[in-house]
Amino acid sequence: MRFTMSLSPKLSRAFHSRNFLQHQPWLLPNKSKWRRKALLGLIIFFGLFTWARLQLNVNNFQLLNSYNDAPLSMPVKANDGMMEYSIAIITDLDTESAVIEGKYWRSWLKKGTLRFDAANLRCSLKWGLQDRDIELKATLANGGRAMELSDLAVFNRKLLTIDDRTGVVYQIVGNEVIPFALLLNGPGNVTAPLKGEWMTVKDGMLHVGGLGKEWTSPTGQVLNDYPMWVKTIDLDGKVTHQNWAPIYRQMKAYLGYPEEGYLIHEAVQWSTIHRKWFFLPRRASNLPYDETADESRGANIMFTMNEDFTNIQMIRVGKEATYRGFSAFQFVPGTDDNIIIAVKSEERDARPVGSYITVFDIHGNILLEEESIEGPYKYEGIAFV
Repeated sequence: MRFTMSLSPKLSRAFHSRNFLQHQPWLLPNKSKWRRKALLGLIIFFGLFTWARLQLNVNNFQLLNSYNDAPLSMPVKANDGMMEYSIAIITDLDTESAVIEGKYWRSWLKKGTLRFDAANLRCSLKWGLQDRDIELKATLANGGRAMELSDLAVFNRKLLTIDDRTGVVYQIVGNEVIPFALLLNGPGNVTAPLKGEWMTVKDGMLHVGGLGKEWTSPTGQVLNDYPMWVKTIDLDGKVTHQNWAPIYRQMKAYLGYPEEGYLIHEAVQWSTIHRKWFFLPRRASNLPYDETADESRGANIMFTMNEDFTNIQMIRVGKEATYRGFSAFQFVPGTDDNIIIAVKSEERDARPVGSYITVFDIHGNILLEEESIEGPYKYEGIAFV
C-alpha cells in the first residue's frame, strides 16, 4: 500500500528552497555574516588577551626596575612615647685599616638607637656594646690601602658605602661587603679612583661626590679639579660624570673667600621634601690649603640651594669650630626633613682623635649637643638602618 502526501504550494516551495540552499552554502548570506562576526570576535579576543599579557609583562618589568624608597626598618614607639630609630655609623681608619701586614683591610660598623620626641624636641642616643661592632673586611686595595669608608647611604633598599681609596662602592650585607660599582676620578677617563666622601639619593639616582675642592699639593699648589666632579649611578649601575666645580665655587664666593681659599665637603644631602640641596662643609678657610693647618680649620656652617643650584643661603650651626668638622649627616625620618643628625670628626697630627654626634634643626637650633662616640675612631658615615 502506498501512501502519498500532498503539500500546499507554499510549503512545497519552502521545502524545495531549503533543500536547494543546503547544497548551495555560498547563497546563505545570513550564515556567512555570522561566521564573519564569529571570526572577528575571535581575533578581537586573542588581540585583547595578547595585549593584556604584554601590559602585565611591561608592568612587572617596570616594577622590578623602579626605585624602592622603603626604609630598611621602621621606627618603634617606646613606652615613654619617644620614637626609636635604628642607626649605623662607619669608620675610616686610614692607614690603620690594614690587618695582618696588608693581607686584608677592615672597617667597623657600629649600630645604635636614636630616641626622638618630635612634640617636645627631645632626643638621646644609645649605642650597642663596642665588642658587638661589625668588622667589615675586604681584599681589594689601591697602593696598599683600602676600606677607608667615608659614608653610608640607603639606595633601593641596599645599604651602601664608599671606599675613598679604591673608588669602590660596596653593598653591606651582614658582615660582608660586596662590590656594587667602581668609580673613577674626575671626568671618568682617568685611571685613578674617585676619592668619594659623600653619598645621597635624588629621584632614584645615587649621587657620589668627592672633597669639592681642587686637588692640591701639600703646600696648596692646584693640580686638577677632579675632586669637584660628582658621579650619578642609576638602578642598572650606569655611571655618569658631572662637573660640579661651578657649584662648589659658588659657595666659596658666597663667603667672600679669595680664589686660594677653600671649602672641603664630606656631608651633602638632597631633600626630596624641600627640593633643596644641603651642604655641611667639614673645613673652611680663606687661606691657601696647608696639610698641617687644615686640621684646625673646622667649619660650623650649612648651605642650602634650590634644585637648580640657585638661591644659595647659609646659616651657622652651633659654636665656632676648630678641629671638629662635619663628616656625615642624615635627615631624621618622619620630621619632614626638618631635623638633622650629624657626625663630626677630629684629627690631630694626621691621626684620629675622636668622633661626635649632634642633632639640630635646619635653622641651626641645637637639640642635642655634641656627644663623644666611644673609641678614638674617625667615623665618616651615618644611615638609618
